[in-house]
Amino acid sequence: MNAQHRPRRIVIVVPPNAQSLDVSGPFDAFLEANRQSPGEAALYDVRLLSTTPERVVKAGGMSLVTDGSIFDPDFSADTLLVAGTPDYAQAYSSDQLHTWLRRRVPQTRRHGSVCTGAFFLAAAGLLDDLNATTHWQHAAELAERFPAIKVVPDQIFVEDGALYTSAGVTAGIDLALKLIEDDHGRELALMVARRLVVFLKRPGGQSQFSAHLAAQVATEGRIQTVQHWALDHLSLDLSLNVLAERAAMSVRNFTRVFQGETGTTPADFVELARVDAARRLLEDTDTPLQRVASRCGFSSPETMRRAFRKRLGTGPHEYRERFRG
Repeated sequence: MNAQHRPRRIVIVVPPNAQSLDVSGPFDAFLEANRQSPGEAALYDVRLLSTTPERVVKAGGMSLVTDGSIFDPDFSADTLLVAGTPDYAQAYSSDQLHTWLRRRVPQTRRHGSVCTGAFFLAAAGLLDDLNATTHWQHAAELAERFPAIKVVPDQIFVEDGALYTSAGVTAGIDLALKLIEDDHGRELALMVARRLVVFLKRPGGQSQFSAHLAAQVATEGRIQTVQHWALDHLSLDLSLNVLAERAAMSVRNFTRVFQGETGTTPADFVELARVDAARRLLEDTDTPLQRVASRCGFSSPETMRRAFRKRLGTGPHEYRERFRG
C-alpha cells in the first residue's frame, strides 16, 4: 500500500476492569470514519492492547479480546490512547505500564487518554506542566495527586500540543471526533457524528452538558461567545435582534454567519437550548411546569408544551411522568 494511503494506526491501551465505553466509543468512531470515507482505503487501523500478558480484558460486564499487550516487542502507532477504568487507583502502582508509556509515547505523533486514563499518563510523569482533563468527578483528585498538571476540570476534551485528554466516558467519542476532524476535515467528522447520533461539538463544560441539546456550537469568535451567553441566560429575551446586537452584527449578517458556523438557525438553537434546560429540570426536580417554563425562557407553559411536542414528541407533563416511571 502506498504510504500516502496507509491507514493511521490508533492504539488503545485497555487497563483491567476498563470502562467499556472508554474503549468502544472511540473505537466505533474511528471505524465509522472508515465506513463514511469516500475512498476504498481504510483511514484508521484500530488496535487494542492489554496491560498484562493476558489478551482478554474485563470491561464492565464484557470480556474484550485485545490485539496484543504492552509486553509484545513490536509497536507502531500514529496515536496512542489510554482508556479509563472505575478502578483508576491501579494507576498508582502500574510500574510496568508507566515504563512502557514513557518509552512508547515519544514514538507516536500524538497521545492521550479517555476519562480516568489520564491517571495512568499522570503517574508516568507524562502530564507534568501540561493542560489536561479527566472525568469531572475525579478532576480534583488528579490535581491534588499531581500538582504539576494544569487540570482543566470543566472541558469535554483538552488539547495541549501532542497531548489530547478527554472527560468522562462518552467524552471519548468527542475526542475521537476531534482527531478525525484534525486528520480528515469537518465534513467527515460531522458525517460520523450524525451516524453515531451524537453532535460534533458539545456546548458548555462537561459537568453541565446534556446529550439532548442537538445544536452545534461555534468553535471560536463572536458566535461562540453569543451562544455561551445565551445558554447562561435562557430566561431573557433571546430574539434574533437581541442576539445580533450582542454580537455587534447586523441581523442579516449574524444569521448568515451563525448558520455557516453552527449548521442551525439562531431560533432553532435557542429553542433547543430551552427545551433541553426544561427537560433537565423535569428530570431532576419537582418544579411546577409554570415555573419551569419561566426559568427556561418560554412565554407560557403552552409555548413550552408545543416546543416539547416538536422536539421530543411528547409534552412536558408526559415527559416527567415517563422519565420517573
